[in-house]
Amino acid sequence: MHFLTVFSLAQAVMAAPLVIPRGVDEAESKYIVVMETNVVSKAVASTVTKIVSNADYTYSNLFNGFSASLTKSELKDLLNDPNIDFIEKVSTMHGASTQKNAPWGLARISNKLPGKDHTTYTYDESAGEGTYTYVLDTGIEVDHPEFEGRARFVQNFVDNADLDANGHGTHIAGTIGSKTYGVAKKTQLFAVKVLNEYTAGQTSGILAGMDFIVEDAATRKCPKGIVVNMSVSVASSPAINAAARYIVKSGYFLAVAAGNDDTDASHVSPSNEPMACTVGATAQNDTRASFSNYGVSVDVFAPGVDIKSTWIKGGVKLESGTSMATPHVTGLAAYLLGLKDIKASELCNLIASMSLKDVMKGIPENTVNLLIQNGEAM
Repeated sequence: MHFLTVFSLAQAVMAAPLVIPRGVDEAESKYIVVMETNVVSKAVASTVTKIVSNADYTYSNLFNGFSASLTKSELKDLLNDPNIDFIEKVSTMHGASTQKNAPWGLARISNKLPGKDHTTYTYDESAGEGTYTYVLDTGIEVDHPEFEGRARFVQNFVDNADLDANGHGTHIAGTIGSKTYGVAKKTQLFAVKVLNEYTAGQTSGILAGMDFIVEDAATRKCPKGIVVNMSVSVASSPAINAAARYIVKSGYFLAVAAGNDDTDASHVSPSNEPMACTVGATAQNDTRASFSNYGVSVDVFAPGVDIKSTWIKGGVKLESGTSMATPHVTGLAAYLLGLKDIKASELCNLIASMSLKDVMKGIPENTVNLLIQNGEAM
């Protein structure tokens, strides 16, 4: 289980808290500094001017802040500055998936009854046309024929290679919007690379990706609406949760993975952020996947075991995880935006209201029993 530990290194009553997610090496010197609302760096201690000039990232859309390496002296000064809201150690986020067999997820979300014999995915031909989907992950193999030219690489916060060196992001994008495996087969797919070839990325880079999405989405003339997929998780992080809230408040739908630790999702970010739409995973027999997190933070469940989708090098692969369940919901959100006149802020509640109720087995107490449907169920 993951817990959030808060330390105050300064004696001043009003000192900003230092947040250290469990499992993070306290010897590491990289931090995320979040300033109070409406405070600019010039108003903070003179120490900041030098730090910001060498910052790894600055955040101007999600909140006022930056990430940088800090000495013990710099950290102490900032913790005592009344203009600082909080400081959080940079940690590593992971996209989680395991590998198994058999395509079935699309058929399940358009059929009321379970069963291996269901092989038909019924959907409206609008198929998410006019929507844009941001995939915050390892990147997307944009020239994969399954994407039909609808995928593009828009930003990279990992390295200089605008490609998916792992496959995780390409698989997710395929479930959202590929022609064969996608829920919303006509959505436009935008890759924002924040995870490396090992599906790991620092929270500072993840925040930079989230900040970029808010800025970039505002420049897109998207006729139907914008959705964001975040199949990553980390021990509870106030900064990541604040960024998730801001994405939703900016008018965009955000689906996040519940996590794969078979534990309460309330200990994991961003799944414990109430404004995000948190997704657990099910198996083909309508049981909760053995790895799927649960609890009051979970909004809905979606197919997440043995999911067939696009892979790198023009391939197709079977993967399992809440990472695979989440894009079913992201794709469904894009599909509904293309079909209905609805606000992004209303989508998670709509998806929950359309879901099959009490059909899943193995659902713990204090956890919803809602399996998503696209409204075309046979």
